[in-house]
Amino acid sequence: MKLKLMLWLLGLMLKRARRGNRRFRETLHEMHRLDWGVATEDLRIARHYRMTPDSIESATGLPVDLDLELRFRDADAAVAILKKPTQRAFLDGMMEGRVRLVGDSKDLTRLQKLLRYLR
Repeated sequence: MKLKLMLWLLGLMLKRARRGNRRFRETLHEMHRLDWGVATEDLRIARHYRMTPDSIESATGLPVDLDLELRFRDADAAVAILKKPTQRAFLDGMMEGRVRLVGDSKDLTRLQKLLRYLR
């Protein structure tokens, strides 16, 4: 339940950043589009985000056409890493097998550029 709430709030924070943060909008405009999702390995908890300069959409589930997926071993691992989403936390999580990246690592770098503007 905690992870579901975190992911829903993340969607609200992304939308707020697009509305109120000029640098976030500029960075997103340079990227044109980024579709990404977060899920547990068993897919019991999954949410995806479709981000364009014009809008940010968030919904449950994990479509197959995403640019990037962050798959966590379980909800507890996801909460621990997403509380402090630093590059180091993701690298440590990947090395320990708690998080798996599905997609291009460049997209993770693009996502981290955007997430630094969230408050």
